[in-house]
Amino acid sequence: MGKSSRKVPGLNSSSTADISFILLIFFLITTSMDTDMGLTRRLPEWDPNAQEEEVKIKERNVMTVLVNANNEILCRGEVINISELKDRAKEFIANPEDKANLPAKEEYDIKGFGTVVTTVKHVISLQTDRSTDYDIYFKVQNELSKAYNELRDEWCWATFHHHLIDCTEDQVTYAKGMYPSKISEAEPKQYN
Repeated sequence: MGKSSRKVPGLNSSSTADISFILLIFFLITTSMDTDMGLTRRLPEWDPNAQEEEVKIKERNVMTVLVNANNEILCRGEVINISELKDRAKEFIANPEDKANLPAKEEYDIKGFGTVVTTVKHVISLQTDRSTDYDIYFKVQNELSKAYNELRDEWCWATFHHHLIDCTEDQVTYAKGMYPSKISEAEPKQYN
């Protein structure tokens, strides 16, 4: 017997494109994309009726942190290493020895807690150059955030005998009232 000359039928590929699009949509919907990491900052609420007033702050209440184009950190005019920034910020914010060149301590009422003595009028002014690397910018931001978090944690331990992470929501609010985060960021400029 001889081989038959039957033809094998071809595959029907008319619905292949439809199946491909359905699979593509399925994977787009079910796949989670990595999100960019950033800094968590809450901006103050905007008041459209508020008039812009010139706020005068005493020089002793301002800690200027400048990051220049060479990624050097200048804290109050002195070049420092990134590892020193957190401790400098902590000393500035708390002013434990009540130094005359650091923010003045004064009485401040924390709602629900009572009156405390703190440097409530301090401001950390962060200024960067347009050529500053993002990496160093985020490191500076992290060091400043660490300074606030460590001060709050130390205060919680001394006041409530708990670390900040173990405190109640009200206690965390009191700690933030004791050391309110006051980081002011100026628009990047070109420094020579």
